[in-house]
Amino acid sequence: MIQTTVLHPKHLEAGAKMVDFHGWEMPINYGSQLEEHHAVRSDAGMFDVSHMTIVDLTGERVKAFLQHLLANDVAKLTVSGKALYSGMLNPEGGVIDDLITYYLTDTFYRLVVNSATREKDLAWIRHHAIDFDVSVTERPELAMIAVQGPNAKVKAAAVLSAAQRTAVVGMKPFFGVQAGDLFIATTGYTGEDGYEIVVPQEKACELWQALLDNGVAPCGLGARDTLRLEAGMNLYGQDMDESISPLAANMAWTIAWEPSERNFIGRDVLEAQKAAGNQPKLVGLVMEEKGVLRAGMPVTFTAANGEKREGVITSGSFSPTLGYSIALARVPRDIGELAEVEIRKKLVTVKVSKPAFVRNGQKLV
Repeated sequence: MIQTTVLHPKHLEAGAKMVDFHGWEMPINYGSQLEEHHAVRSDAGMFDVSHMTIVDLTGERVKAFLQHLLANDVAKLTVSGKALYSGMLNPEGGVIDDLITYYLTDTFYRLVVNSATREKDLAWIRHHAIDFDVSVTERPELAMIAVQGPNAKVKAAAVLSAAQRTAVVGMKPFFGVQAGDLFIATTGYTGEDGYEIVVPQEKACELWQALLDNGVAPCGLGARDTLRLEAGMNLYGQDMDESISPLAANMAWTIAWEPSERNFIGRDVLEAQKAAGNQPKLVGLVMEEKGVLRAGMPVTFTAANGEKREGVITSGSFSPTLGYSIALARVPRDIGELAEVEIRKKLVTVKVSKPAFVRNGQKLV
């Protein structure tokens, strides 16, 4: 049976086009994906992300547990509320999921994981938590609204209490704070400023309406995807999965190699891959000609030694901000500055770039 979030009536009220997203009926747009995209880049938009899975971990050994479970190291988190992004890997070094971890106290951490991977994530986390005597508590009674854009914080502040506004003043990126009944975090999936606000389900519609009344545009999954692609942010299941190493998914920066004695799951395989230096890499592609780069399209180039090489586009779309097509592609490491993609039975030259195109309204390519 298809699931709905507590905000489902609000989406229908706003005339949203609803689609099945991994078993959840979610808004793809509210009329114009382009307008929603531009609202986030130029002003403020909001997304219902209540389908995401919130998991609270508690116990005396929870830090040691997460140091084993995640490729990034939660020991970096020493200030309450600080968060980090990490891959959760299998023993073969593949990505089970990418997630955000918040350090709240020495015995309490919060994870936010993807909805499509919920069941396998929870099973994996619970299986490994047993050895560390860590309690794993899913929080389905909480909803989540992402408010994103250059004016997002100002517009969100208008609907917060005075105490909540004080709690978030000057909060740096990748922090979260419990302020009254809201957990407010400076995180997002758009490459813009803003908050992700965790709210009790019974108060979610009221918060959504207050944001709407204050000029925050409702945005669907369509705009969310083009925004995250412009920002060069991975989508689990497309840009990486259990068969892909983080080294091949532009996630090397999320692996904490030190201290060398920290034996996180998948470490041995990653060390061997790093030493071999033969993993493909995730790059950006830019095509200024007409046409749209799409996931699954082959990417070809000729290496310096004259050999033909081939990779594949993992995510691709028209970029509303740039006005042409962009993509993420997994390719052999020796790719140069140009490659070719077949569009409508014609080979088209594309520029190879870093895998990020727009951040904080600034064009990077």
